[in-house]
Amino acid sequence: MRIICLTEETTETLYAIGADELIVGISGFTVRPTIARKTKPKVSTYLDANIDEILALKPDLVLAWSDLQANICAQLINKGIAVHCFNHRSIDGILEMISMLGRIVNKSEEAEAYRAFLERRIEEMAEKSSHIITRPRIYFEEWFDPLISGISWVSEIIELCGGIDIFAEHRKHQDAKSRIIEHDNIIIEKNPDIILASWCGKGVKKEKITSRIGWDAINAVRNNQIFEIKSPIILQPGPAALTEGMDAVQSIIDAWHQNFTK
Repeated sequence: MRIICLTEETTETLYAIGADELIVGISGFTVRPTIARKTKPKVSTYLDANIDEILALKPDLVLAWSDLQANICAQLINKGIAVHCFNHRSIDGILEMISMLGRIVNKSEEAEAYRAFLERRIEEMAEKSSHIITRPRIYFEEWFDPLISGISWVSEIIELCGGIDIFAEHRKHQDAKSRIIEHDNIIIEKNPDIILASWCGKGVKKEKITSRIGWDAINAVRNNQIFEIKSPIILQPGPAALTEGMDAVQSIIDAWHQNFTK
């Protein structure tokens, strides 16, 4: 089987379960694992793909993610290419993606072992945070113009690590447009203790956040609790979010407890 991965999480998963030799093309946004970026042809960005280059690689299967890649999928299907488009948005969805991908490439045993490893990490984090009495209010900013709150798995990770997502009600929405925050006064009123930002691959500029009118009254701004979490480890709907991404959120919350609670 020859596989092309149009997003990073399936690439990382295939490497993790020992099926990386099947990969013949990847997304240009792939950074995990580093060897993939060095050794595999890059055939796509996120919203665009080089269809001719993909066809030249003669894939048996192309893996995609979400409605945002529907146009690419349609073009490939029209060219006779088999496509599987995952469309998960939650922690459970990430885990099921791993299991399903293992079944697709006949690596179910390895995939289930990897899933079990991630589930143990999740359980350990849940156990640790269950003892937290004072939970910081957290605002996660996925984009800055317009302001967009975090997608479902990010919201779940915040809660798993012992925080309170101030826009938890938004995570029921699959699309980013439905998570747009109408006015930043809402954030001022909710007064988060911590602000986490990951601007979809664009570097976070802290001054853009601190200079917003009225935001100097927010606890997170007054106490310098504004942190960037790099997109590849928190906005990837795959293993990275449940490993480095979760660890990054936990370390920020732990530091907040050390500095601002007794």
